[in-house]
Amino acid sequence: MDGFPFSQDVRIRFAETDAQGIAHHASYVVWLEEARVAYLAAFAGGYRAIRKRGIEALTTAVHVEYERAAVFDDVLTIHVRCGEIRGARFRYEYVVERDGERMATGWTAHAIVDAETQRPTRVPAWFVEDVVRAEASAGRSPA
Repeated sequence: MDGFPFSQDVRIRFAETDAQGIAHHASYVVWLEEARVAYLAAFAGGYRAIRKRGIEALTTAVHVEYERAAVFDDVLTIHVRCGEIRGARFRYEYVVERDGERMATGWTAHAIVDAETQRPTRVPAWFVEDVVRAEASAGRSPA
């Protein structure tokens, strides 16, 4: 998908559906996280590497808009990009597709804190550089 440097496929498990066999809305939050962690692994050395460098990335907000129902055994592609980095905060944007059809969109907001003190700290330059490099592969830069 244009403008998104990374995507992650997930197959809907039976446990992620409701009584009607439709993917439960809360499952989308888990899939967004799975795709975000894979993005970090691909472009920033992975979440563990980030933590070893003394920071934590806390999720401060999640927003999902559902457009179509997905069901058990569907394969969804979650497209991910880092939409903005400012101060101690950054935000990811997502598009969830099934066979090229948009199923949902969303975003997550995050804040960087010092791993030891848990106090907010600016997003480190090395993290910004990794994200800029990743986003440049999709022909964009985070605002």
